[in-house]
Amino acid sequence: MLDFSRLHILTFDCYGTLIDWESGIFAALRPILAGHGKTVADAALLELYGELEAKAEQGSFQSYRHVLQSVVHGFGERFGFTSSEAEARSLPESLCNWQPFPDTVAALRKLKTRCRLAIISNVDDDLFASTAPKLEVNFDHIITAQQAQAYKPSLKIFRLAQEKIGVAPEHWLHVGQSIYHDVIPAQSLGLATVWVNRLSPRIGIGAVKAAEAKPDVEVSSLAALAKLIPAHG
Repeated sequence: MLDFSRLHILTFDCYGTLIDWESGIFAALRPILAGHGKTVADAALLELYGELEAKAEQGSFQSYRHVLQSVVHGFGERFGFTSSEAEARSLPESLCNWQPFPDTVAALRKLKTRCRLAIISNVDDDLFASTAPKLEVNFDHIITAQQAQAYKPSLKIFRLAQEKIGVAPEHWLHVGQSIYHDVIPAQSLGLATVWVNRLSPRIGIGAVKAAEAKPDVEVSSLAALAKLIPAHG
């Protein structure tokens, strides 16, 4: 059983864990698909999104803004249409409108009274800057793919976090929605992990690449996690 009382810091994935990115993805991509006469079931859309995003994040590093543009072009290639540059830009530009899950802010406020908090996110600094005010807490550290020049599940971004945070693994808990991006790499570095298995049309996976691992703790929401962390962790 994980001893929550020994924790000094919680690190969080952001999009999918704190921010309802599936709603944001649907809101951005469905008008593009509809404009080209295409309809896709929710689960299939998320599966293709996860596949295209993972592919774009491999190889030479490119900004997350360009990753998202590549995703839009990938949808066009898969469904037989050519997306415009304006359509491609509309996905990263929509990120500033993506909202927290209903439980996120209250849970973060509660957890902030108990541990240090940090973000480890596959995002550009400027894109996260548009999200940060919506989370309504001050994070002790913010580590992005842009800073690391690598995307999770690469260990490069987690090692950058280790350097910045300076906390031993036994006092650190990493929290994420993605087994592929978060649980597997964090566990490989000796970190305890929480899988936030939120409701999704693609059950247990969401808009990410499928993978299998056993987290230390599984919860269905951030509110459920906040109930587990003792008041003086």
